Amino acid sequence: MNYTHLTQEERYQIYALKKAGHNPTEIAHVLERHPSTICRELSRNQSRRGYRPKQAQRLSD
Repeated sequence: MNYTHLTQEERYQIYALKKAGHNPTEIAHVLERHPSTICRELSRNQSRRGYRPKQAQRLSD
């Protein structure tokens, strides 16, 4: 099984879709990723101010 990291573009898409009110399952469908991938990404990179794609990318680099 091959694993791929989320790209910076995908992280910004997650941010935009979440801000637009989409749930993790809907976001996963749009990005063609497993819902657990999106849930993990959101829980790992959530702050009081919400999901931070720039910070998430910096941590993954």
